[in-house]
Parts: sequence; structure tokens; C-alpha cells
Amino acid sequence: MSGLAFHKYEGLGNDFVLVEAEREDAVSSELASELCDRRLGVGGDGVLVLLPATSSGAQARMKVINADGSVPEMCGNGLRCAVLHLARSRKLGSGEITFDTGAGLRKSVLDDRGASAFVTVDMGVISVGEELRLDLDGDVWELSLADAGNPHAITTRPAPRQLIDAIGPRIATHPRFRAGTNVEFATFAARSVELVVWERGVGVTQACGTGACATVAVGVAKGLLPRNEEVKVDLPGGSLFITIEQDGRAIMRGPARHVFSGTVSSGLATEGRAR
Repeated sequence: MSGLAFHKYEGLGNDFVLVEAEREDAVSSELASELCDRRLGVGGDGVLVLLPATSSGAQARMKVINADGSVPEMCGNGLRCAVLHLARSRKLGSGEITFDTGAGLRKSVLDDRGASAFVTVDMGVISVGEELRLDLDGDVWELSLADAGNPHAITTRPAPRQLIDAIGPRIATHPRFRAGTNVEFATFAARSVELVVWERGVGVTQACGTGACATVAVGVAKGLLPRNEEVKVDLPGGSLFITIEQDGRAIMRGPARHVFSGTVSSGLATEGRAR
């Protein structure tokens, strides 16, 4: 049966439908939302569209479309998955791979051991911005803003999951943030962070690479975390390892895994099979 070929990947439970294409409009926002539907589609937090590179020095370009059809600038977990797919599909093996993204060029190093694969990504300089007090009908939230190629607002206020589900979307879509924002609920320790992320256009995710980088950068700026040392970030789906270097660059290390591949018809009936 003819249809759209796809590959399902995940990084710490943050899962994606990956599609290779020659043109950016090969996957519309509407189709991406249908593909991400966990009952009627393949299921995923977003779609990764792998395209020909437009920048010199890059082997490919990655476009991300969230489950709601919105297009973010960058996705750290998605990038690790894209690196693994490109390396295996082109038989590149372990080594350096550079992707063109909406946030600029991102250089990565793949360590592919077959059953397990880890990708280390230079996520670029994380810009730590202002401190903000956001009043939500009398409930004031103190936020630290950061830019990891996409926007983030980090709070250290303790919040159970029920509160995160209620407050996350209110902060993410607040008029203060013209393009919306990702929201991080963080607990800092000496060399580690416990983190839950309400991702713009997705909701609470198992993991968020850019969110982990932004949170560690804020922790370093506040003197809560060390610079030039790897920090463990514990997310619902597992752990990422982030280093903020002297110049503010974030180095992210974490896993990526191929789950299955298949074909989707125009009616989104799947023929995928595990491999």
C-alpha cells in the first residue's frame, strides 16, 4: 500500500514521528496533528521533518511541528532522534553530525552502540534574561526567563502535577509572552535538578532538552549550580546531562531510540511493524 513512510523515535519518552521529505510543505500542520493523535494516528509529541540542508556545513535540516500544529524554533530531544536516524539511514556510524535548525546550526556527536545510542549536542549559548513576577488573578509566580533558541520561563515554586496542569498553560499563553513560552517547574540541588516541563504546543512532556538546558543555565547564573561541570537533570522520562561552559554554551548529553517504522495512508491507517 502506498502512503507516507514514517519512523517513530523517542528520547526519554519524549516521542516523535519522523518523516523524510524534499520540501518543507510535505507535512502540513494539519497532517502533523493527525499523525500525533495517540488514538487515531501514530502518536507523538511532535513531528520531525528531515529536509535537505540549506546551510553549508550541515548534513540535513530539521523542522519540528508540535502536536497542536505549531512550529517551534528548536527541540533538543527531537534533534538527538534526528541525529540517530540520519546516521543509521546513511550508514555514517558514530561521530560528528551537524543539523540546520530553526535556532541555527547544531553540532552533535553520536555514540551508537546498537541497542543504545547517546548523542551529545552543542546547544549554543543560552541567554538568561530578566526576573519576572507574573500575577495570575492574585496568584503571583516568580519566573526566570531564558532563551535556548526558543523561550523558557523557569520557576522554583513547588508545584504538584495537578497545579502544573492548571498553571502551565496559563503561563505559556500569557500575553506577556508574544510567541508563548515553555514553562519549567524546577527543584535545584547541589549538582542536580528535578524538572517537569509544560512544553509550548504540547503540554507536560516526559522530557525537554531545551528546557533542561535553559533551567541549568538559570541555575548557574544564580550560583545554584556549577559552571563547566556536568549537571544531572531528572525529568519524568529519565535523566539528561547538561554542562554550561564558561562562554555560556550548553552541552546536552542524552539517549535516543528508534521504536518502529511504518507507512500511513491518507486515512492514517498504519501498517507499521516493529523492527
